[in-house]
Amino acid sequence: MRRRSRRPGLARWGLALLLLLPLFAHAGVLLVVDGVEDPLKGAVVAGVDLSQYATREVSDAQARRLYERAPDQASKALQPYGYYDATVTADLKRVGKDWQVTLHVKPGEPVKVTAVDIQLDKATLAISSIRHAAHKIERLKGQRLDDATYDADRDALSGALTADGFLDAKLKVHRVEVNRAERSAVVKLAWEAGTRYRYGSVHFEGSQFREGFLQRYVPFKSGDYFSQNQLLTLQQALNGADYFSVVNVLPDVDTAKHGTVDVNVQLAPAKRTVYTGGPFFGTDTGFGLRGGVERRWVNNRGHKWKNEIVVAQRLKTLSTLYSIPMPGPNQRSYNFGANYRDANTDTSQSRTLELVGNETRQWHGWVRTLGVHALIGTFTVGKQGNEPDNAPGVEHGRSKLVFAEASLTRKHADNPDFVRHGWSLSLYARSTAGTLLSSARFSQVTADAKWIQAFTRRDRLILRGAIGTTWTSDFAALPPQLRYFAGGDRSVRGYGFQTIGPKNSYGRVIGGHNLLVTSATVEHYFTRNWGIAAFVDAGNAFDGFDYRPRSALVWVCAGARRWG
Repeated sequence: MRRRSRRPGLARWGLALLLLLPLFAHAGVLLVVDGVEDPLKGAVVAGVDLSQYATREVSDAQARRLYERAPDQASKALQPYGYYDATVTADLKRVGKDWQVTLHVKPGEPVKVTAVDIQLDKATLAISSIRHAAHKIERLKGQRLDDATYDADRDALSGALTADGFLDAKLKVHRVEVNRAERSAVVKLAWEAGTRYRYGSVHFEGSQFREGFLQRYVPFKSGDYFSQNQLLTLQQALNGADYFSVVNVLPDVDTAKHGTVDVNVQLAPAKRTVYTGGPFFGTDTGFGLRGGVERRWVNNRGHKWKNEIVVAQRLKTLSTLYSIPMPGPNQRSYNFGANYRDANTDTSQSRTLELVGNETRQWHGWVRTLGVHALIGTFTVGKQGNEPDNAPGVEHGRSKLVFAEASLTRKHADNPDFVRHGWSLSLYARSTAGTLLSSARFSQVTADAKWIQAFTRRDRLILRGAIGTTWTSDFAALPPQLRYFAGGDRSVRGYGFQTIGPKNSYGRVIGGHNLLVTSATVEHYFTRNWGIAAFVDAGNAFDGFDYRPRSALVWVCAGARRWG
């Protein structure tokens, strides 16, 4: 049997190290603060030197010096919060190898702001954003003095002056006078606004378009007052145009003179042609493949051309859209397109060809669309599964409709990729000109709304609603896409796509004249991309006043993060 080799030297070194460990042990300081809660407690902890020695070695002499200085440091740490008469006592004792210092804090009565004096000329104060910032400072009166709030409100007014064109504005007086005996404070601020700058010229660098084309995105004219909000609008418009991979909007403040500031816009073209494609699954469409090609700009006048094909179990589409941007303000453009659609839902089948021509533009904060649609095709309604076309109660139709459409859409979101606070509203109106070029007369109005509000970092509430009504001389002549149905992923979830609505005498769902659907969803995210959702939907399509809402309460165990 082999013997293990023994190393007595190594064993002796290990024993010696164990005996020496107490000599290298660190004595730290345990700091305890009572009498106040956060944020005052946090201010005291951060304001005393003792807090730096929680994990650092400290000698007995150092601990006592730190302990002696701590009450005065704690009192001063409370002054930025308005507590100038705080009293702090301290205890020092050993806890094992460490020192424990306990600070007993009595903050006392806080100093309150009794007067606010803002000196700024009346013409400047008449500007809305500047007046709002000034009122926020004035609302400090009667409140506890808080240095951080004062600093933020003061800087906000300085920022508002700069944002609205007072690029040379100077803060001449910024003083807070504290009377400790009366526990009062007076805020005194005075600005010299100087000249309010106006826009000069806008210079585009790196553009692939002809001279003057990009002026359509500029929301101001030369000579207008400078505004940082308008520069942000310009930046967002150029990014949204999808022409550029880089957009930098830079006011040339350094060379501004005589009250005029030029704007330089640095650009880099995006990839000109974009190909998209891949498999997908939708509860309304089934499995499918999608492919597309988009020409982001066809020529130096900024024309766009987009084509897409979709082949899915219950939907096949082939579409093309050509857009012609027009010069001038409001981002106006003419759009021409065609869409072939072969749809097969649980209640209808249709094959239609639709031609569209419209004009879109920015209009008082909305996107307005005015256009004409020409639609022809055949359809069946009420057919279920693989039933024959001649099954009792299945309705057949042929459409030929030429109708005008007007729409208004508006959206606000704090983040386009994942909205925490936002809303959207869409309004649509369609109508034929009697029976001119149409097999039936109809008019239709629809509204869709969505509201999103996050109430914690991981949770948000989504409310959604849709309402619509149709007037027609011959409902049977309307194709399924112009009738109202409920059910499906964007309607009453838990029901099949377009399986809810009025029925004919054979009990087959054929769609209705009216629609009313509402929904509430609560989402909780475990990680950045995955979470759980619970939602309740209610609504139906109906005729006349015979509204009988269907409802669904559903839990989704896991889902990918999305816009909402």
